Amino acid sequence: MAAAAKLMDFDKALEMFEPVLGFEVHIELNTNTKMFSDAPNPANEKYHAAEPNTLIAPVDMGLPGAMPAVNETAIRSSISLGLALGCSIAESSRFARKNYFYPDLGKNYQISQYDEPIAYQGSVVVELEDGTLVTVPIERAHMEEDAGKLTHMGGATGRIQGAEYSLVDYNRAGVPLVEIVTDIIYGTEHRAPEVAKAYVSTIRDIVRSLGISEARLERGNLRCDANVSLRPRVAEGEEPAPLGTRTETKNVNSMRSVERAVRHEIQRQAQILADGGTIIQETRHWHEDTGTTSPGRPKSDADDYRYFPEPDLLPVQPTAALIEELRAELPEQPVARRRRLKAEWNFTDLEFQDVRNGALIDEVEATIAAGATPAAARKWWTGEVSRLANAQGKDAAVLISPENVAALQKLIDEGTLTDKLARQVLEGVIAGEGTPQEVVEGRGLAVVSDDGALIAAIDDALAAQPDVMAKIKDGKVQAAGAVIGAVMKAMKGQADAARVRELILERAAQ
Repeated sequence: MAAAAKLMDFDKALEMFEPVLGFEVHIELNTNTKMFSDAPNPANEKYHAAEPNTLIAPVDMGLPGAMPAVNETAIRSSISLGLALGCSIAESSRFARKNYFYPDLGKNYQISQYDEPIAYQGSVVVELEDGTLVTVPIERAHMEEDAGKLTHMGGATGRIQGAEYSLVDYNRAGVPLVEIVTDIIYGTEHRAPEVAKAYVSTIRDIVRSLGISEARLERGNLRCDANVSLRPRVAEGEEPAPLGTRTETKNVNSMRSVERAVRHEIQRQAQILADGGTIIQETRHWHEDTGTTSPGRPKSDADDYRYFPEPDLLPVQPTAALIEELRAELPEQPVARRRRLKAEWNFTDLEFQDVRNGALIDEVEATIAAGATPAAARKWWTGEVSRLANAQGKDAAVLISPENVAALQKLIDEGTLTDKLARQVLEGVIAGEGTPQEVVEGRGLAVVSDDGALIAAIDDALAAQPDVMAKIKDGKVQAAGAVIGAVMKAMKGQADAARVRELILERAAQ
């Protein structure tokens, strides 16, 4: 195993060098069928559970005579996304063949867009944690198809190095993609990692609000390649130094990892340059477990892909009427939406920041829509659900639906569950035991509401602690706590502590 790279202190790196960023974000569209064939699209939730190599058509496999046809819904989704990014929409754009060794694309080239993208020259405003707004320039958004998926078997790392063999799944081959490419991003300075995270988060929010993708990083619906380079600082008044050589960290699979990967590359590159070394233009792989990157392959320039126009597809020429129709349907921009929701929910800055940092705005909003109060929705998602998600290494949103969170809170509000019992029910729901009500019934977790059973437990507790009642009658009401604790233990936590307290005080008043 290669020795760990030397890293410069982050603040020192920023004293010596200016970070320059760029991002390529791939979005899998959730159309019913693929980009150029009528095969079902595995990025659509209806087909998530499909077995490998079952969602394929002749076009996906590159079989002789198979002809591609453009997915109209994917075109509409791509235009909507371009508009949401503030881009101009091309009167005419066309597809090209990108030639490269693709072991997971049967035809051994990718149909993409090169010099004639569907959308170009836009910008998106991202909001940092303290409310600072940063404008990220968008160079282009273009349509293409995804490649299949390789699973490397027999190695220790799951990567091709050291693997004994590889399995290929062509289900993903041909899935509609939009690749969003930023222009060069200057001026982020020490906030470069935070800008990276906020940008990808904003793209995810835009895509979800449009309803064109689930945009889940853990499923590969959204994938980010982070480009980082450094250029030396110069004295005030001097011409800026030339841009440095960039690296491209591939397919970082969480918001936190995007932030960490950019920070790591800044520190790694700074140390190499300070030691007199040179940066290699290459792709790099992010390792979540170690928080480091490792070399991938030398990064090709566009000429190396031998692009040429796709001869089997006509140019895409959307009408002005279609563009205006889609523009009129655009949802609220993420920054404006967040500020509106914060006011509607009456959250403090810290309360809303907890929700936003956990990427849980959609989940909290849906839970409120399902009947929970804003405070209860925030409590569950940023508290117990997030804790369990972190323990399992998953996103909170994949563990439980907003509807089930609202149903769980309703059982508390009705007195069926205490908070402690509700946490047990939550674990049951996440374990696949059913809805909250089904878990309550299956595990027998409902609060005991029969006063007779509670009074019997209270009498047993008082008999074991004969001096407690006298203390309560003497005005030492806090002494009831010992009895309440004993009753809760006897009832296995399935008693309402407040009701138990009321019954004890009623007994003392007799």
